[in-house]
Amino acid sequence: MNNLSKMLVGLADAAAAAGAVGDEAVATGGAGDLIGMLLPMVLMFVIFYFLLIRPQRKKDKAAKAMLSALKVGDRICTIGGIYGTITNIKDDTIELSVGRDNVKLIFARWAIRNVEDIAIENDSEVLN
Repeated sequence: MNNLSKMLVGLADAAAAAGAVGDEAVATGGAGDLIGMLLPMVLMFVIFYFLLIRPQRKKDKAAKAMLSALKVGDRICTIGGIYGTITNIKDDTIELSVGRDNVKLIFARWAIRNVEDIAIENDSEVLN
Protein backbone atom coordinates (compact mmCIF):
# COMPACT_ATOMS: atom_id res chain seq x y z
CA MET A 1 0.00 0.00 0.00
CA ASN A 2 2.85 2.27 0.55
CA ASN A 3 3.80 2.11 -3.12
CA LEU A 4 0.22 2.81 -4.14
CA SER A 5 0.11 5.88 -1.90
CA LYS A 6 3.36 7.17 -3.32
CA MET A 7 2.10 6.62 -6.88
CA LEU A 8 -1.15 8.52 -6.14
CA VAL A 9 0.74 11.40 -4.52
CA GLY A 10 3.09 11.49 -7.53
CA LEU A 11 0.14 11.61 -9.93
CA ALA A 12 -1.51 14.38 -7.89
CA ASP A 13 1.71 16.41 -7.93
CA ALA A 14 2.06 15.89 -11.70
CA ALA A 15 -1.57 16.97 -12.26
CA ALA A 16 -1.08 20.06 -10.11
CA ALA A 17 2.08 20.97 -12.00
CA ALA A 18 0.31 20.47 -15.33
CA GLY A 19 -2.58 22.62 -14.09
CA ALA A 20 -0.22 25.40 -13.10
CA VAL A 21 1.42 25.33 -16.52
CA GLY A 22 -2.01 25.33 -18.13
CA ASP A 23 -3.08 28.36 -16.07
CA GLU A 24 0.01 30.27 -17.19
CA ALA A 25 -0.76 29.37 -20.79
CA VAL A 26 -4.33 30.61 -20.40
CA ALA A 27 -3.14 33.83 -18.77
CA THR A 28 -0.68 34.63 -21.54
CA GLY A 29 -2.99 33.29 -24.26
CA GLY A 30 -5.84 35.48 -22.98
CA ALA A 31 -4.17 38.65 -24.24
CA GLY A 32 -3.57 37.03 -27.60
CA ASP A 33 -7.17 35.87 -27.74
CA LEU A 34 -8.38 39.38 -26.91
CA ILE A 35 -6.29 40.89 -29.70
CA GLY A 36 -7.47 38.13 -32.00
CA MET A 37 -11.09 39.05 -31.27
CA LEU A 38 -10.66 42.83 -31.48
CA LEU A 39 -8.62 42.90 -34.69
CA PRO A 40 -11.48 41.67 -36.96
CA MET A 41 -13.88 44.18 -35.38
CA VAL A 42 -11.46 47.05 -35.97
CA LEU A 43 -10.91 45.91 -39.55
CA MET A 44 -14.69 45.74 -40.16
CA PHE A 45 -15.11 49.29 -38.81
CA VAL A 46 -12.32 50.57 -41.09
CA ILE A 47 -13.91 48.85 -44.10
CA PHE A 48 -17.36 50.26 -43.25
CA TYR A 49 -15.86 53.72 -42.86
CA PHE A 50 -14.22 53.72 -46.28
CA LEU A 51 -17.07 51.97 -48.12
CA LEU A 52 -20.12 53.56 -46.48
CA ILE A 53 -19.53 56.45 -44.11
CA ARG A 54 -16.91 58.48 -45.99
CA PRO A 55 -18.68 58.45 -49.41
CA GLN A 56 -21.98 59.43 -47.77
CA ARG A 57 -20.33 62.37 -46.00
CA LYS A 58 -18.81 63.53 -49.29
CA LYS A 59 -22.21 63.27 -50.99
CA ASP A 60 -23.93 65.20 -48.18
CA LYS A 61 -21.25 67.90 -48.30
CA ALA A 62 -21.65 68.30 -52.08
CA ALA A 63 -25.45 68.52 -51.78
CA LYS A 64 -25.16 71.14 -49.04
CA ALA A 65 -22.76 73.18 -51.16
CA MET A 66 -25.12 72.94 -54.17
CA LEU A 67 -28.11 74.13 -52.11
CA SER A 68 -26.20 77.05 -50.64
CA ALA A 69 -24.98 78.13 -54.10
CA LEU A 70 -28.47 78.41 -55.66
CA LYS A 71 -29.20 81.74 -57.31
CA VAL A 72 -31.99 83.41 -59.26
CA GLY A 73 -32.02 82.23 -62.87
CA ASP A 74 -30.74 78.70 -62.18
CA ARG A 75 -32.58 75.91 -63.97
CA ILE A 76 -33.28 73.18 -61.39
CA CYS A 77 -35.01 69.84 -60.93
CA THR A 78 -36.95 69.11 -57.74
CA ILE A 79 -37.09 65.77 -55.94
CA GLY A 80 -40.58 65.37 -57.43
CA GLY A 81 -39.23 65.68 -60.98
CA ILE A 82 -40.48 69.21 -61.68
CA TYR A 83 -38.15 71.32 -63.83
CA GLY A 84 -38.22 75.06 -63.46
CA THR A 85 -36.25 78.30 -63.23
CA ILE A 86 -35.65 80.01 -59.90
CA THR A 87 -37.32 83.42 -59.80
CA ASN A 88 -37.02 84.27 -56.10
CA ILE A 89 -35.14 82.95 -53.05
CA LYS A 90 -36.16 83.62 -49.44
CA ASP A 91 -34.28 81.87 -46.61
CA ASP A 92 -35.50 78.26 -46.92
CA THR A 93 -38.09 78.72 -49.70
CA ILE A 94 -37.57 78.99 -53.43
CA GLU A 95 -40.03 80.27 -56.02
CA LEU A 96 -39.94 78.51 -59.38
CA SER A 97 -41.30 79.50 -62.73
CA VAL A 98 -42.62 76.38 -64.46
CA GLY A 99 -44.04 75.73 -67.93
CA ARG A 100 -44.84 77.99 -70.88
CA ASP A 101 -47.31 80.01 -68.81
CA ASN A 102 -44.64 80.68 -66.14
CA VAL A 103 -46.69 79.20 -63.32
CA LYS A 104 -45.20 80.17 -59.97
CA LEU A 105 -44.53 77.33 -57.50
CA ILE A 106 -42.96 77.61 -54.07
CA PHE A 107 -40.67 74.82 -52.80
CA ALA A 108 -38.53 74.24 -49.74
CA ARG A 109 -34.82 74.58 -50.44
CA TRP A 110 -34.19 70.95 -49.38
CA ALA A 111 -36.60 69.77 -52.12
CA ILE A 112 -34.13 70.70 -54.88
CA ARG A 113 -32.42 67.63 -56.35
CA ASN A 114 -29.91 69.27 -58.67
CA VAL A 115 -29.07 72.27 -60.80
CA GLU A 116 -29.33 71.55 -64.52
CA ASP A 117 -26.36 72.45 -66.68
CA ILE A 118 -27.92 73.58 -69.94
CA ALA A 119 -26.70 75.74 -72.75
CA ILE A 120 -29.12 77.66 -74.95
CA GLU A 121 -28.17 77.13 -78.58
CA ASN A 122 -30.92 79.29 -80.10
CA ASP A 123 -32.24 82.59 -78.89
CA SER A 124 -35.68 81.36 -79.88
CA GLU A 125 -35.45 78.26 -77.68
CA VAL A 126 -37.69 78.52 -74.63
CA LEU A 127 -36.68 76.78 -71.42
CA ASN A 128 -40.03 76.80 -69.62
